[in-house]
Amino acid sequence: MSAHSANWQTVAPASELVPGQFLEFRLKEKAKEPAGMPLTGFAFLDGTTPRAYLNVCPHLGIELNWMPGRFMDSDNLFIQCSTHGALFKPGTGECIAGPCQGDALSTLDIRLHDGEVQVRVPD
Repeated sequence: MSAHSANWQTVAPASELVPGQFLEFRLKEKAKEPAGMPLTGFAFLDGTTPRAYLNVCPHLGIELNWMPGRFMDSDNLFIQCSTHGALFKPGTGECIAGPCQGDALSTLDIRLHDGEVQVRVPD
């Protein structure tokens, strides 16, 4: 991502970014592979730190969640891919277990601005 890019997209009111819940959103940009597919992401609070990732498993290129807003494992410790069980650290997106171990989720820049949650659209 370009450090100079000002391509921020509002995804929700800041009041919707609350502990224990995930915000799902669709980006304005489309996926490069497969071409033209919608590109989705999710945001959440990691403690008090807002985090956002593309909703794409690095192993299969599919969405992670098994139900709307459900991204965490049963112990509520790691983000989990619903298809093959890969586990990702919430704070870094690093895969620590599963077929994509050593890979990571794609991070999105996130900010709270004028009462809104915004993410920077990937270049």
